[in-house]
Amino acid sequence: MDVAEFRFSVSLSALKLTFMLLFALTPAEGQFHVVGSLQSIVAAPGDDAILPCHVEPKFNVAGLTVEWSRPDRRPDPNDRLSRVEYVHLYRDAREVPDMKIPSYIGRTALFTDGLREGNISLRITNVTQEDEGRYKCFIPKLKSQTKSSIVSLIVAETMTTETPLHPETLQTPEPMDEFHSKGGLSRRSRLIPLVVFCVFILLCVAVAGRWFTESKHRKTEQVQEQSNLRHD
Repeated sequence: MDVAEFRFSVSLSALKLTFMLLFALTPAEGQFHVVGSLQSIVAAPGDDAILPCHVEPKFNVAGLTVEWSRPDRRPDPNDRLSRVEYVHLYRDAREVPDMKIPSYIGRTALFTDGLREGNISLRITNVTQEDEGRYKCFIPKLKSQTKSSIVSLIVAETMTTETPLHPETLQTPEPMDEFHSKGGLSRRSRLIPLVVFCVFILLCVAVAGRWFTESKHRKTEQVQEQSNLRHD
């Protein structure tokens, strides 16, 4: 094997390795996660509260069903309507108010512009002491083993939270910071453009090596033919 053929072989091996790496870094089915806030959200009575919840890595959920519920709520067995557990139900690209807990009617909303980025955070207006408790955000048809998360809301006269909400992302900074610091899927997603660039460079090297090998082979055949003609 001459130098050109050796380089071509190495280029092909590197190309295969790069494609394997690219496949490993690309989010596959089951790698999505529904992530809520690790800290309790604190709000004063009468204020608005934002319960952070999002899909990681970013994924368009505008066409999926999004459910917000109170998992600890105990329905009244004598009241049929109390069995409806939804704080907010988003289905078929719109809110479904018919299956909603009456006390939340007209007081909840999703950030519809953020659904395309996987943001399913819930805004509750004019919170009261009765709103305090655990909330569950759930995407039933998300292709993942982690389809839900729990967010706790505390309603108190004196707010002592040390983690203010970020209006830009509608979520507390800690869950995302912790996720990124552990090398989460978002960091992998940022590596994909670099891997694609490496694939492009290796393809160029492979094509150039192939052309060089074929050109050298043709020259060798021409020299051999000329040598045979001289001997004849």
